[in-house]
Amino acid sequence: MTTTTSSPIIILIAGHWLGAWAWDEVLEHLPDGHSRAIAMTLPGLAQDDPERASKTLDDQAAAIQTVMSRAEVSEHQPATLVAHSGANAPVSLVLDRHPELVSRVVWVDSGPMATGTAFAADLPAELEELPLPSFDVLAQQASLEGLSAEVLERFRARAVPQPGPVLRQPVELSNDARRTVTTTLVCCSIPSAQVLELTRAGHPMFAEVAHLEHLDVVDLPTGHWPMWSRPRDLAEAIQSAASRTS
Repeated sequence: MTTTTSSPIIILIAGHWLGAWAWDEVLEHLPDGHSRAIAMTLPGLAQDDPERASKTLDDQAAAIQTVMSRAEVSEHQPATLVAHSGANAPVSLVLDRHPELVSRVVWVDSGPMATGTAFAADLPAELEELPLPSFDVLAQQASLEGLSAEVLERFRARAVPQPGPVLRQPVELSNDARRTVTTTLVCCSIPSAQVLELTRAGHPMFAEVAHLEHLDVVDLPTGHWPMWSRPRDLAEAIQSAASRTS
């Protein structure tokens, strides 16, 4: 049965190199009074943190839990977690540790990680952090569709190098209850039909999707950063997902 909640708590978490600022345009389009939206910056991605390069996935997961606690998230008032791109690693940890505190997870051009996997396990140990690469290099890894020169300039100016430990650390998961949390995939750079096909084929990037018990898919065709290329549409997709529980 599907019910609607009047004021869901939504916690927005951006991917690599990004902080809370990445959600500014999405927040402008989330309707006042219909949700409590909080954009957060993960440990290691604050420019003014002198120890940011040493932060770990455990630090990031703990910070998400702290934000949830401050927002008075509980089993009776669970949150919707919105994870973009590389935020999938710490959010996967939170789902494993506290699935009862999450009513829904919305993966934005992303998805849940499988246990034992890391974003870049072979990253050299001596590399303390990974700066935002050139856009020519980045475009070979993720679609920049829909991003204007102005947006790219802002991205470059505000991006913070990603901590090496976060990239190397494998995600260790053991609680199958994480798979019972209602899930929405917002598919942007890869259409949902292709994502589901890769899931059925056992592709490592989408292997965990096959184990989810409650899955919705939403197509939002654009590049890998829809919070800038289609902020209004992304806000509507997030609000629609957050206002429903299955």
